[in-house]
Amino acid sequence: MPKTKGQGLVFGILMSVTMAYGMEVYNVALKSGVLQHVGGFSEMRNTVFLGALKEASFMWLFVFLFSNLWGNRLGAKLAAKLVSPQDSPFLQMLARSCCTVLVMCPTMSLVAAVLFQVILGHQPVLQLPAMWVGTVLKNFPMALLWNLFAAGPVSRGLLRLIFAKRTLNKVSNRREINRRKLPPLRFYRPIKATKNRSGPDGLGRFVI
Repeated sequence: MPKTKGQGLVFGILMSVTMAYGMEVYNVALKSGVLQHVGGFSEMRNTVFLGALKEASFMWLFVFLFSNLWGNRLGAKLAAKLVSPQDSPFLQMLARSCCTVLVMCPTMSLVAAVLFQVILGHQPVLQLPAMWVGTVLKNFPMALLWNLFAAGPVSRGLLRLIFAKRTLNKVSNRREINRRKLPPLRFYRPIKATKNRSGPDGLGRFVI
């Protein structure tokens, strides 16, 4: 999990992109009529991925915006009522992920209903409440599973990979700087030890 604001920003972008793309693949596949075939989702074609990429290219911005406005905060507050700091980190992460989906799925379902059904689909605005509820019922199971088993693990793995490389680069740069700061090694000629001999000198004085 992110520990700094910079890591939180990168993690938010990664989660927004992966969640948006996964949900768009799901919805574009449904729009293509895969459930009308005997094989269901097994009849999906590669064109679904391209269509999902086009929609996800702007939908991830809505995910990022609304998750930062209230999705993450409300999800954290709901999770705090279910788990305590004494619980295992895995259980805390699991509760926060589920509670965030509980907030973000209705939010993004409303955005999708307004954008794709009312604005682009020219459906009557008076039917928006029903369309919104139906979109939530359709998206929530997929959103929860995709968050827990795909988007979350992938985003955390990419976060560790990105910042692990940055940490290694910082360590190597710091070592290089410290190496340059070290004074140059100087070699001195060893001084030969002389043995004093006791006895009279040339003036008749006794020296030791």
